[in-house]
Amino acid sequence: MSIAQITEQLLAAKRKKGITFADLEKEFGQDEVWIAAVFYRQATVNQDEAEKLVTLLDLPLELAQLLTIPPVKGCLDPVIPTDPLIYRFYEIMQVYGLPLKDVIQEKFGDGIMSAIDFTLDVDKIEDPNGDRVKVTMCGKFLAYKKW
Repeated sequence: MSIAQITEQLLAAKRKKGITFADLEKEFGQDEVWIAAVFYRQATVNQDEAEKLVTLLDLPLELAQLLTIPPVKGCLDPVIPTDPLIYRFYEIMQVYGLPLKDVIQEKFGDGIMSAIDFTLDVDKIEDPNGDRVKVTMCGKFLAYKKW
């Protein structure tokens, strides 16, 4: 079964059950963004978590095994995204990527922010001029090694 087929099956079952990622966060004690990453095969669950998820979504237990296999991560098409929401993140990196890199390296030195030892939170900020999306990324700083 392909990654797209697994994702399609999980999302369809989630919609059918009327469950949100926030509901799953409460059920699993894991962040809703991380759980969404499992649906898109960008994160892996253990066998117990996989069985709990497929049972909750009324999916075949055979699917659970596929969710435990470490996926190929970062496998989006290497083209500019066309979905407007995803494109905005691409645009943000085009405009602010180099400035962010400079500011981070001024504060921490030569290195990167980990996307492995990492959390990502999405919050809704109510505003009378239009609600706002707050995205918080928190990654461990990893200095480049000198040898």
